[in-house]
Amino acid sequence: MSTPPPPAPDSADARRVLIVAHTGREDARDVTAQFCRSLHKHGVALRMLAEEAAHLPADVTDVEIVTPRADAAADCEVVLVIGGDGTILRAAEMARECGTPLLGVNLGHVGFLAEAESDDIEFTIDAVVHRRYTSEERMTLDVRVFRDGELVDSTWALNEASVEKAARERMLEVVVEVDDRPLSRWGCDGVVCATPTGSTAYNFSAGGPIVWPGVDALLMVPISAHALFARPMVVAPTSVLAVEVIARTDGSGVLWADGRRTVELPPGARIEVRRGRTPVRLVRLHQAPFTDRLVAKFDLPVTGWRGAAERRRHTREGPDA
Repeated sequence: MSTPPPPAPDSADARRVLIVAHTGREDARDVTAQFCRSLHKHGVALRMLAEEAAHLPADVTDVEIVTPRADAAADCEVVLVIGGDGTILRAAEMARECGTPLLGVNLGHVGFLAEAESDDIEFTIDAVVHRRYTSEERMTLDVRVFRDGELVDSTWALNEASVEKAARERMLEVVVEVDDRPLSRWGCDGVVCATPTGSTAYNFSAGGPIVWPGVDALLMVPISAHALFARPMVVAPTSVLAVEVIARTDGSGVLWADGRRTVELPPGARIEVRRGRTPVRLVRLHQAPFTDRLVAKFDLPVTGWRGAAERRRHTREGPDA
């Protein structure tokens, strides 16, 4: 669901942007400094984490310092993320609860979550300053971990929650469940539960389907499963997925949420995954179809495509046109 940016506040001093950057890279530090100088010039207050603000050049001043807590983006118009998808996932931890939209400037390889590229700096700055953007909600996952029937941990994910074997030399034995009914038992390297947003991430690498962001669904994909029935599955957004680590085995596992947050899973642990109560909002600067994003991000070959308009012209003018 797309929404327009928030209305302009009464005072220019009330405008504020949280900047999250991968400052371990020189190009990210340079791009961050450019954004800071320009936004400050346009009267937009800057907020950053202390360890990232420490990399700013001396001429960039008046930066509010915050800690990486869940409400770090409160009262901000947007979170400007400079880096790759990993940096965007980190920034989502500071923006999800307060509903502040994320605007990613890609400095990574694929950067599927990012909306802008590093050579679009002036265009991106103009869009932020003049609020020429929309935002859309992306589904998240709520994840709960049980041991002996007791809830011991909970977390969330934007891309995926993956249950993986803890030891390289051991296979993980699991039973998977959908909507309170057992589905199959797998000896595997793990199981990925993903959102449509995460379908182009770990889910894609594990052989799962790409699902358009406008589709409400949950995905479950086994990783290297030794079983007759071990295919990727797409289920209803109201479904509850569960993975149980078989208790009568030596293999333990680990839960990864977006590759960032971990929970150890001893034999007998149960993991439940459902649609998250709180979505993440992503900024959109362009209204291009998701198909175009796939082609651009994966550099897909489309040479020879003529399209509906070209086919209509060809039919109207004749085969020799």
